[in-house]
Amino acid sequence: MKFLSKIIAASAALLGAASTALAQSPVTLDVYYAFPAFAKFHEPLAAEFMKEHPDIKIQFRAPAASYDEGHQAMLRASITNNLPDVYYSGYHVLHELVGKLKARDQIVDLGPLMDAEPKEWRDANYADNILDLGRVDGKLYGLAFNASMPIMFYNADLVKKAGGDPDNMPTDWPGIMELAKKIKATGPGIAGLAYNIHDWPDEWLWDAMLMQGGGELTKDGKVAFGDEHGQKALEYFRSFVTDAGMPLIDWDQSRQAFIAGQIGLFFDTPARLSQDTELIGDRFKLRTAVFPVDDKEKGGLPTGGNAAVITASDPAKQKAAWEFLKFVTGPKAQEQVVKMSGYLPTNKAATGADYLGPFYEADPNYATVAKQMAMSRPWPGYSAGNTVRIWRTQREIISKVMSGDVSIKDGLDSLVSETQALMK
Repeated sequence: MKFLSKIIAASAALLGAASTALAQSPVTLDVYYAFPAFAKFHEPLAAEFMKEHPDIKIQFRAPAASYDEGHQAMLRASITNNLPDVYYSGYHVLHELVGKLKARDQIVDLGPLMDAEPKEWRDANYADNILDLGRVDGKLYGLAFNASMPIMFYNADLVKKAGGDPDNMPTDWPGIMELAKKIKATGPGIAGLAYNIHDWPDEWLWDAMLMQGGGELTKDGKVAFGDEHGQKALEYFRSFVTDAGMPLIDWDQSRQAFIAGQIGLFFDTPARLSQDTELIGDRFKLRTAVFPVDDKEKGGLPTGGNAAVITASDPAKQKAAWEFLKFVTGPKAQEQVVKMSGYLPTNKAATGADYLGPFYEADPNYATVAKQMAMSRPWPGYSAGNTVRIWRTQREIISKVMSGDVSIKDGLDSLVSETQALMK
């Protein structure tokens, strides 16, 4: 009997040890993001997080080619119940994503998690307008990780050669077009500008051109750009080709041409500033300037980027995912993201003297996007859904207008009718 008691006691001890080991075993988070090039900051941030949290392991899925591709993959994964634990959703499709996942109880409301944190910490790290980027129907479902607005990269040498002032660039589109024409005239094979909306992966540049002039995508559930704002946007797009010599090549070819010194003005996300700076080297003087805005009073710019959402269903994974979200949106991580890319920091403390303050002073190119904060507006998308399909249809029409295959009037009519039909 005594021997049996010892066996039972030993078994209990083993079970207890096994339970403790199980409780202490690392939690693995399955994380999904868009754009393979962004591994340059996702990977090191994950490595740093795992050093600080040895009980949590980050495992990335192969990144999506774009926000729209990632969005489509998430919708499919929702149906097959194969969602990641954490996903970085583009702002323009966040509303649609939350609606789909919420209906299946597959996304976490972050509001209670944020409210449980100390108020002093929340106030020190997150501005209300930045938190609003992750809100849907008044609830916080995502924490803003990346934020950006389109900016203008420019070849200061070509600007100077064309008679422009690299230190005093035009701030509206008529002024930009005049400069672009002069740059084009500086020599054969030189294009004044490139605005690659004809093959852009999402509607960001389309929204930007509408919003800078005071227009908008939708109003009261209907298309709102069938007016002078849509007309003017298409006129600009066509003139980019006819007057500024913009080649209708794909974005990567266009970017390579700019890096090679063959394009004067190049419109892009600040997220690629670090990479472009390195590739250009001393080939020419690279500068950045704010996005041109025609309507200084009512105009705005869509805030691009993404918000991190939690789709884990397991409580332990949800807790670990919240720690991960706080880390990647914290000042230390945001400092690294900005320096590796050019994005706007989404953490208030990250702009201080202990983090990005000296960096911005040393390289004004990175500070350009911050100068546009007053112009920041939500990236609307189409809240009723079908955002990805709508943009792909719009992009095809815009491309035909730019090439001259479709007139501006017919193009605008098609954009309005096709979009309205797809919104239903």
